[in-house]
Amino acid sequence: MNQDIQNYFKNAREAIDQIPLTKVFELADTILKVYQEGGTIYSMGNGGSGATASHVAGDYVKGASFGLDKRIRFMCLNDNIPALMAISNDISYDAIFEEQLKNFAKKGDLVIGLSGSGNSKNVVNALQWAKDQSIMTAALTGYRGGQCTAIADISIHIPVSDMEIVEDLHMMVFHAVKRRITNVLLGHNPGMGAVYDQRIGM
Repeated sequence: MNQDIQNYFKNAREAIDQIPLTKVFELADTILKVYQEGGTIYSMGNGGSGATASHVAGDYVKGASFGLDKRIRFMCLNDNIPALMAISNDISYDAIFEEQLKNFAKKGDLVIGLSGSGNSKNVVNALQWAKDQSIMTAALTGYRGGQCTAIADISIHIPVSDMEIVEDLHMMVFHAVKRRITNVLLGHNPGMGAVYDQRIGM
């Protein structure tokens, strides 16, 4: 049993070296550009990827925006449960993200899809719709990358066949990007330093 745990962390450490850093830099620069030009960033995913997409939106609405006069516009498309249920029931589960983008997204925005396999149909459809409207797209994937990798303008493909590790590394990518953005916009990272030390009693 201990070997299972040791192997997990060993494989995770090795997988970190598979992260395409140039693409992570590109994602950070694109988010900054969208912010500076007044655009909105959308995230989406299913299951664990959906949880990451929601977490990231929260990070930007509060953590990366607090203290800024001009806030970062960031929306997670899997957070509106009534909309998801209505679209899924009345149209198709494959349309749950695309249909929401039709209400909000415009040129100058950024649509980010998360999918371990890269083949989640609802994510694929949303990315393709955005691309057809000349809206910037990004995808975070694992395994073989799938259709999302082929569609996205910015593809952060981690070629690892382990869903849990892929999900872990996707979160790391977003936290690294957030650190870059907060350092540019705020001159520091809100998750570090004396303020947080005080909150946790250090």
